[in-house]
Amino acid sequence: MPVDIGLNDDARNTSADALRVLLAETYALYSKTHGYHWNVTGPRFNSLHTMFETQYNELWLALDEIAERIRALGHFAPASASEMVEPATIKPDNGIPDADTMVENLVKGHEAVSRAAKAGLKIAEDNGDAVTADLMTQRAAISEKTAWMLRANL
Repeated sequence: MPVDIGLNDDARNTSADALRVLLAETYALYSKTHGYHWNVTGPRFNSLHTMFETQYNELWLALDEIAERIRALGHFAPASASEMVEPATIKPDNGIPDADTMVENLVKGHEAVSRAAKAGLKIAEDNGDAVTADLMTQRAAISEKTAWMLRANL
């Protein structure tokens, strides 16, 4: 059945593409954050372990929201981890970094998510896609606040 939500095919396609990029960055950051939660060591173990858990849980919920918006636009969301992370700029680590490097890497990851959300916001606004624009704004705000909180730990 065709999707008739007040957006033409081109607008729905480009909004969905922007959401796929945001999904990729979010999934890559989720994976990194969860791995850091499991493997952080040192004198700040408890505080970082707990903070990383809060962050990966928030990212997991965001993934569902982003994927469901892709579906609402009439497209399929990526269904495998490899398909999901393909467009991501956030890359996995080789080995386990120390706690400070973990925090630095997560700051960079949240900044990448914010950049992807802001690029997607521009596309959504150009498309007249207020719902996707709202989602992009929310994701940028959360990532920027989280990056600030992580920076405060360095």
